[in-house]
Amino acid sequence: MAATTASAANSTPLERDARLVNAREHRIRPGEIAVGVIIGRSSEFFDFFVYAIASVLVFPSLIFPHADALTGTLYSFAIFSLAFVARPFGALAFMWVDRRHGRGVKLTAALFLLGGSTAAMAFLPGYAQVGGVAAVILAVLRIGQGFAQGGTWDGLPALLSLSAPPERHGWFRMIPQLGAPIGMFVASALFAFLLVTLRPADFLDWGWRYPFFVAFVINVVALFARLRLISTPEFERLYESRELQPSPVAGLFREEWRTVILGAFAPLASFALFHLVTVFPLSWVVLTSSDAPLHFLVIELVGAAVGLLTVVLSGLIADRIGGRTVLGLSAVLIGAYSGFAPQLLDRSVAGEWTYVLLGFGLLGLAFGQSSGALNDSFSSKHRYTGAGTTATAAWFIGAGFAPLVALLLASNFGLISVGAYLLSGAVCTLLALALNGSGGRTS
Repeated sequence: MAATTASAANSTPLERDARLVNAREHRIRPGEIAVGVIIGRSSEFFDFFVYAIASVLVFPSLIFPHADALTGTLYSFAIFSLAFVARPFGALAFMWVDRRHGRGVKLTAALFLLGGSTAAMAFLPGYAQVGGVAAVILAVLRIGQGFAQGGTWDGLPALLSLSAPPERHGWFRMIPQLGAPIGMFVASALFAFLLVTLRPADFLDWGWRYPFFVAFVINVVALFARLRLISTPEFERLYESRELQPSPVAGLFREEWRTVILGAFAPLASFALFHLVTVFPLSWVVLTSSDAPLHFLVIELVGAAVGLLTVVLSGLIADRIGGRTVLGLSAVLIGAYSGFAPQLLDRSVAGEWTYVLLGFGLLGLAFGQSSGALNDSFSSKHRYTGAGTTATAAWFIGAGFAPLVALLLASNFGLISVGAYLLSGAVCTLLALALNGSGGRTS
């Protein structure tokens, strides 16, 4: 009860407003939790993809004009990776805030830092104005994004899972993952619109800045949607019963280190593929093709729609054969895909379409069940902290450096080496699932 009292005493004005809304309205049902989760995750992935696209189309020429195109993009991807380095530190810091001041304070601070860091990029000066300081500013803001991202874990996906009927765990596990293709679709559509309507000079001068303003507004809307849910009586009850109460990270690693490690490696096939069908191919096509980037953004728009459909499909299949079975089978398919697909990027426009659509189809199946694949192996004492910790570790290991590594490999050893890199992620997933054995539920 002490933690609950502290949470109420330190709640933010937005959280108190959310409590008033809940007091006036009916009891919140799982469907409303699902909507809040989708809004929250979509806003985070929109921020993510806005930066990712700009790291290919804008930052190499704006921040690194003194370098050749390949080197400038590699520098840009190095800064891109900083967010994933900062994220574990943010997770630790905000977990302390969560325990001391409550989820509302933590989430409000994290999302305002995330939105503020993203919106500040809209005012980023170029190398022509401030020289090398521009790269330093971009790196600081990117670290701010990653640090804030570590604090955005609110337990809502876990609440959604706990609210799921036993026969629908796969479906409910899929719902938070819908945010990725939605965020990708909206970000790609916005950049495609700007490329169509603006002259290249205007796009590089000011047009690219607009999506970063939009990100801040979306974050504010998502913040209230999430606060409304974490202030519900259901969430408070689960929090008080320790189902969703943060526990010390040291205790988590001391008591359940094996589950943390296996949980971090289980989704690596999907997390590696995540960047190899979104960020990396855009950079490769821009660097090696004479076509305007607009045509590949259109391909990725269609790919995101395919990914959205297969994320939904993963939930339906998982309720029949089990989520971990879907994750294992999709890892096998990703391994097969890695043997031939990357080379398609050098063949033709038809090859690009094939690579992206097949990749997004497999990504949706795998990613749809990768959220907390082994979370049911955690004790209730550590479920909240364990779920957030494994997600942070998985993104760092599987996705943080993927665009940089893939571009380095492809530029030095050819696209076949990208396939080998992707294959390693599939192998890690299969090993983690095998080592986990029969522990926990198979749903």
